[in-house]
Amino acid sequence: MQISLSHFLIVGALLFCFGLVTVTTRRNAVGVLMGVELILNGANVNFAAFNHYVVGGVSGQIFALFVIVLAAAEAAVGLAIVLAVFQTFKTIDVRYADLMRE
Repeated sequence: MQISLSHFLIVGALLFCFGLVTVTTRRNAVGVLMGVELILNGANVNFAAFNHYVVGGVSGQIFALFVIVLAAAEAAVGLAIVLAVFQTFKTIDVRYADLMRE
């Protein structure tokens, strides 16, 4: 059995779906951030697969590298926001984050 593009697309779609389910079902802010990382990793798998099987060259790898840098920045900013919410409410439950608007 040879691994084809459809196998990679299935793995990428599964990662994306698992991330989407994690983001929508978790109340813990760290869990939500982990779900966002899964979504971005699903996109990275698709970028690398299309780069290898369809386009060739390095364009998909550059997009994947850009997404990795974006994910690192998102994790840093998200963690800073989580720490600010924790200092204010003494919990990291995302339901309390909308109280910061008032």
